[in-house]
Amino acid sequence: MKDHHLVVVGGGFAGLQLINDLKGVPTRITLIDRRNHHLFQPLLYQVATTLLATSEIAWPIRSLYRNRSEVTTLLGEVVSVDAKANELSLSNGEAISYDSLVLATGATHAYFGRDEWEPVAPGLKTLEDATTIRRRALLAFERAEATRSSGEKAAFLTFAIVGAGPTGVELAGIIAELAHRTLPQEFRRIDTRATRVLLIEAGGRILPSFDEALARYAHDSLRKRGVEIILGRPVTNCSVEGVTVGDDFIACKTIIWAAGVKASPAAKWLGTNSDRAGRTIVDPDLTVSGQPNVFVIGDTACVIQAEGKPVPGIAPAAKQQGAYVAKVLRARLAGKNPPGPFRYRHQGSLATIGNSAAIIDFGRIKLKGSLAWWIWGLAHIYFLIGTRWRFAVAWSWLWISISGQQSARLITQRETIKEFAKDE
Repeated sequence: MKDHHLVVVGGGFAGLQLINDLKGVPTRITLIDRRNHHLFQPLLYQVATTLLATSEIAWPIRSLYRNRSEVTTLLGEVVSVDAKANELSLSNGEAISYDSLVLATGATHAYFGRDEWEPVAPGLKTLEDATTIRRRALLAFERAEATRSSGEKAAFLTFAIVGAGPTGVELAGIIAELAHRTLPQEFRRIDTRATRVLLIEAGGRILPSFDEALARYAHDSLRKRGVEIILGRPVTNCSVEGVTVGDDFIACKTIIWAAGVKASPAAKWLGTNSDRAGRTIVDPDLTVSGQPNVFVIGDTACVIQAEGKPVPGIAPAAKQQGAYVAKVLRARLAGKNPPGPFRYRHQGSLATIGNSAAIIDFGRIKLKGSLAWWIWGLAHIYFLIGTRWRFAVAWSWLWISISGQQSARLITQRETIKEFAKDE
C-alpha cells in the first residue's frame, strides 16, 4: 500500500498528462470526473457539424488505466474542498481525503451575465453540447423542408454563430460546407444552398489571437464559402425566434455560442483569488497561495507568464502544466529539490476553415491553405489516443474529402424533436 494519496479532479488533457507522467511513482492516485470519458476537445466541433462520430473523439477513462493498479477512477462531482482538513466532498455526500490535490476541472461557456440565453444558444464544451448542436442543425433543415411558410423556411435556414475565435470560425466553415456542398441533392422542397451562416463578432476582426494576415486569409476563405461575417457589433439578445445584433433582429432558429468561457468554481472551493473569468490565480509552481499541497492546472488556472500575459487556455498548455506538476510531485516524493517555475512553451496556433483550408502560426513560420490543412490534420491525428482512433478519424476525413459526404448525420432522441417543434 502506498502511503501518499494524490487526488486528481478532472480527466481532461491536464489531468491525464499528470497521471501518465506519474507512472512508477510510489503514490496512490484517485481520479474523479463528472463523466466517464476523456474528450479530445479540439475536434468537438466536428461532432457538432456531422464530420465525426462521438466515439471517435472520446475514450472511457477506466479503460485508459486498466493496467495501472495504483489508479482508482471515480465517477462523481466535487462540490467543496476543505483545505485545512485536506478533504473534498462529492455531490453524493462522500468525503475523500488527500495528501496532494490537483484541480484540473476545466471551463464552460460564459454568457456575460445572460445565462438565460444558454437554452437557445448552446455552447460547445461537452459531447452533450455537440450532439445537441448537431440535432438542432439537422432538424433545422428538416423543418425547413416541411414548412410551407417562406418566413419560417428562411429562419430555419439561418444559422448564427456568436464569437469568431477558432471554435466559431471552424463551426461556420463546416456548417457552410454542409449546406452548400453535402446536402443540396438530398432535399426536394428547399435549396440548402440558400442557407445563411452568420459569424458574429463584437470585436474588430475574426481570430484576434492570430497574426493579422492569417486572420484576413481566414476571413476571405469564409466569405468564399458563403459565410456572412458581422464585425464590431455585439449580440444583445438571443431567443427561440432569433438573434439581435445591436438593434437589428435576425430571424434564426439555430444559434451557437462560441463567445467566451468561464472557469469551474475551483477558486471558490479553495477560498482564493480568481481573475475575471473565474480562473484560480496560482503561484509560479502552479500551487495555490498558502496551500502548497494544492495545485490548479488547465483551463481553470490563471498562470501569468514572465511577460505578464496569462497562459492561453489551449490543450498544449494544459498538457505542459500536467507534465510540470508531475515533475514537482516526483521531486517531493523523492526528497529532491523541485524544478524551477513553470514555463509555458508556445508550440503554435492552428485553426481550420473548412476542407483543404487552414491557418497555422508557428511564430516565424506562418502557413495557410491546403498545406496548413494537412499539417493541422496530421497534428490532431497524432494527439489522438490509440492507433484504432487515429485510423478511424483519418479514414473519416479521407472519405469526406473524396466524396463530399459527411456520414455522422443521424438525428436521435425523439423528445428533442418535440421540444424543437415547440420552439417554433
